[in-house]
Amino acid sequence: MTADGCDSLEVIQTTAAEMLDSNVSTKMLREDNVTKNSSCISVSVGFPITMMITGMVGNSLALILVCISYRKKENKRKKSFLLCIGSLALTDLFGQLLTSPIVISVYRTDLNWDRIDQSGALCHFFGVCMTTFGLCPLFLASAMAIERAMAITNPHWYSNHMKTSVTKKTLAFIWLLVLLFALLPIAGVGKYTRQWPGTWCFISIGDREVKGNTFFSVTFAVLGIFSLLLTLSCNVLTIRGLIIRCKTKSGTSQTSKQWERLTTETVIQLLGIMCVLLICWSPLLVLMLRMISTQVSSSACSSTLTHTPGHLNCNFFLTAIRLASLNQILDPWVYLLLREILLRKFCLMANAVSNCSIDDHKETQTALAQEVPGEKQPS
Repeated sequence: MTADGCDSLEVIQTTAAEMLDSNVSTKMLREDNVTKNSSCISVSVGFPITMMITGMVGNSLALILVCISYRKKENKRKKSFLLCIGSLALTDLFGQLLTSPIVISVYRTDLNWDRIDQSGALCHFFGVCMTTFGLCPLFLASAMAIERAMAITNPHWYSNHMKTSVTKKTLAFIWLLVLLFALLPIAGVGKYTRQWPGTWCFISIGDREVKGNTFFSVTFAVLGIFSLLLTLSCNVLTIRGLIIRCKTKSGTSQTSKQWERLTTETVIQLLGIMCVLLICWSPLLVLMLRMISTQVSSSACSSTLTHTPGHLNCNFFLTAIRLASLNQILDPWVYLLLREILLRKFCLMANAVSNCSIDDHKETQTALAQEVPGEKQPS
């Protein structure tokens, strides 16, 4: 899910052009500012290009690591976690590949969407992608958070009932459910429209004249917020369970020290996941609900820095979308890659002041079976 925009000067120029009655005047205005527009485009197009490249690199690395580890793992519980991580990386990767090239193409046509999409079908496709690849990562994150919480709080039940087939069915259900929801505007419930500065399409938020649009917009925001709260709640339960286990007993054996390190790394990783989700998604979801409640349409925004009554600040809305898009880039790092690279060093300092261990080796091995692929388990 990728979106980007130009500076406020371009919108002021476009608005002024629309106010002119003569096509000649409009043409002259565009010709006078063609240099400025081209310069703006050359700078702004770097943002979606950078996001696409970094997203592809991070998610591709995650997929390669997951595939290698999946073939090596014989533990079904670990394979379930690998399936979740791989599905998240694959979803984020497809989200980048399907939307970023469209945004870049629009920039190369001088922000003229009609040059590449006269029928409007591409806008509908873009909107479906934005909705699908926006909600899917949130739901997948919730699914992994629930799995972690069950593994830590009830390891025996998790060990006996959690199977790879259940994970595959759950992932397929999430994808299908989100895709069907994203197709509602195609069926006449809600609407996808071009958003400022005309390089991307999304839900026509705040437009109550369209049939079912309020329902569709509210449902998107509510589903997103529910997924966030569910993920945060499950991660808090997981952290609490880990801390309780650490405080029950202490030891000085090598195994205890290894589990101490794993526990500390897991807690730090979960805190990082929660921070990334809140920072990336909260602004957009809260803004959507506010726009719906105040009946402010996303298609009637103001690019000025000062607040205009009845209008949405385009720059703020665009920033919220960029943050949500950034989640696709950060996902593989907070879930997999950064743990291997950075957390190990950070925990050397954290373990110096911590004094916790886990006594029941078998029970804990089941609970932490969802550790990052390639993690060496103590024996």
